[in-house]
Amino acid sequence: MADHEEVESYLSEVFGKPVQLVRIIPMGAEPGEKELKGFGYGKPYLVDYILEGEMRSSVLSSMKVQKGFGHDTFADRAAVILWQNAAFNSLPRHVRSIDAGFFTRHGSLKSAGDADEFFILMDRVSGIEYYRDLDRIRDASFFHQLDVDRALALSDYLVYIHSQKHGDPVLYHRRIRDLVGSGECIMGIIDSYPKDYEFYREEDFERLEKKCVEWRWKLHGMTHRLCVVHGDFHPWNIMFRNGVDFTVLDRSRGEYGEPADDVSCMSMNYLFYSLQKYGELKGEFKELFDRFLENYLTKSGDFDVLRCVQPFYVFRALVMASPLWYPGLAPDVRRKLFKFIDNVVEVEEFDYRDVNGYLKG
Repeated sequence: MADHEEVESYLSEVFGKPVQLVRIIPMGAEPGEKELKGFGYGKPYLVDYILEGEMRSSVLSSMKVQKGFGHDTFADRAAVILWQNAAFNSLPRHVRSIDAGFFTRHGSLKSAGDADEFFILMDRVSGIEYYRDLDRIRDASFFHQLDVDRALALSDYLVYIHSQKHGDPVLYHRRIRDLVGSGECIMGIIDSYPKDYEFYREEDFERLEKKCVEWRWKLHGMTHRLCVVHGDFHPWNIMFRNGVDFTVLDRSRGEYGEPADDVSCMSMNYLFYSLQKYGELKGEFKELFDRFLENYLTKSGDFDVLRCVQPFYVFRALVMASPLWYPGLAPDVRRKLFKFIDNVVEVEEFDYRDVNGYLKG
């Protein structure tokens, strides 16, 4: 991390006015808090500073240097940061990016050619991550009307952004190709699994990949579906404040894509939490799953999403079943996630009224 003076100088350059840096502290879990999600990319820092006599806060974040998930090289990570800086501000309700820059090899921050790693500077937003609501429902069985209202608000949000279509077949083909073959998605997640994994063997992954390639060609002609998407619409990327007021974070992998991506990402989390509590889709989480999807289908009129969502569910379930991303998950939940994967990838139309049927066999 750059020193105090370097950060202060960088902020003064960005805002074109003198900035007095107050503090830089790492952001993360509260002391003693146990998080289910055990793996992440970068470490964000909270930056407090004074600009024109006003106290302000921003978040400075870079990507963790690591192998895998398509982030192996400096150029891979640079592409993500530069895209985020350009794309965050074009999506309604998304946290605002202020700037993208570089850490140089000498520890300074600037926009220059001797970059060593990229970072992004964003507004700090208030609120509580949505996953904490789902934790409460799972752990304390405390469920009320606001939980339903929030699920509907998230569904309405997707209806709105997905209504903004974009006519570019090449972009649609790329998003579907990346879903199957990129380092961040299906094949990259599969490569991160341990060899001879006890719940799913190499031959199982090979068979699954072949089925997903078939899905790539099933979706190849659906280019008219290309629209504005978030791309990583899960409960860790949503900050709620009072009522149904929220901000989204960290949109991913492109401004446009297949609407089934966002729909699967959120609805899969309702199933995921229900599996942890009940071993099936049941109770409060079934109500959230049903209301979220039914509201989306009714208001968007996009029932074709049920014929496109299968490989996206495979991707999300592979992440959730992963011992790298969710190391503390119960074995029975992993087994049911793989059963869900095996069954969903085979059906031509997803039956959201019989999700538990995909957990059997």
